[in-house]
Amino acid sequence: MAWAWWVMGLVVALLSLLWVVYDVFKNQKDMSTARKGFWIVLTLLFGVIGAGVYYVVEKRS
Repeated sequence: MAWAWWVMGLVVALLSLLWVVYDVFKNQKDMSTARKGFWIVLTLLFGVIGAGVYYVVEKRS
């Protein structure tokens, strides 16, 4: 049953990564390429936490 929690966590992390990648390339036209890469790598490494930081820093400003 513990594997179900791992799968759900993986799905949530993947969805957060997809959201950041979509938002960076679709809505952040004026953002530099290096900054886009930074946010994608950060979200790839830290999942939901990286997406949350992206939301607070980029989307709320």
